[in-house]
Amino acid sequence: MYYESTGDGVPIVFLHGVLMSSRFFSEQQPLSEEYQLITLDFRGHGRSEKTETGHTLPQYARDLEAFLDAQDLSDVVVVGWSMGSLVAWEYVRQFGTDRFRGFVSVEQQPLDLEQEGYDHGVFGFDELRGLMELAQTNPHELALSFIEQMLVDEPDSVEQTLFDEITRVPPSITSAILFDQSVRDYREAVADVDVPTLVCLGEDETMLENGGIEYVADNTPDAEVEWFPNSGHCPFLEEPEQFNHVISSFIAERCR
Repeated sequence: MYYESTGDGVPIVFLHGVLMSSRFFSEQQPLSEEYQLITLDFRGHGRSEKTETGHTLPQYARDLEAFLDAQDLSDVVVVGWSMGSLVAWEYVRQFGTDRFRGFVSVEQQPLDLEQEGYDHGVFGFDELRGLMELAQTNPHELALSFIEQMLVDEPDSVEQTLFDEITRVPPSITSAILFDQSVRDYREAVADVDVPTLVCLGEDETMLENGGIEYVADNTPDAEVEWFPNSGHCPFLEEPEQFNHVISSFIAERCR
């Protein structure tokens, strides 16, 4: 697993979204002036090894535990963006919160697939099947469809970085992890996060409905919500100064 670590202080571990990478947290480098900033790429993503197997959220959570153990890290603040939050909830399901000082969930709901009795699904099974087919037949079109939903208004250079990272993931890995993360249900796990929690959401509903993200805040025991009025799915890229300030304040005030 590829990772970078800079700075000293309370460790902050950033977990990226599906088909993304740690490159998207470059605007968070100023946080290393106060904290230990750790970014990593999940297996098969970014600059990590493109392993043929293990592309499930339970395995990614075990990879995270192995990483924290190898780096002798405890009392960490985990920042999970999109699928990164799902990995964090799976981690809590398997290992609890003993290593966590705090948790920041950025733009994610506990379940993406539409279900009876759950109003916040992003897509139905037929649409998911279409994404699986696109991953195998036209991965570039799949990448462009994701990018279109992620940002409110960002320069072409950011969109190009997104495209480069998404298409870096081999189609076989794309299909495996995209399906797995889309059908996992973490509604029960949300309630087990018993550390201070911050839920961040972009006010512009480019990819997810705000109601699904608010569901996380409403069902996490010690959670607060921070809205980013000029952001879509990537507030750390779209409003980086405000995002960094919010993270720093959360740690200083609630994660002592």
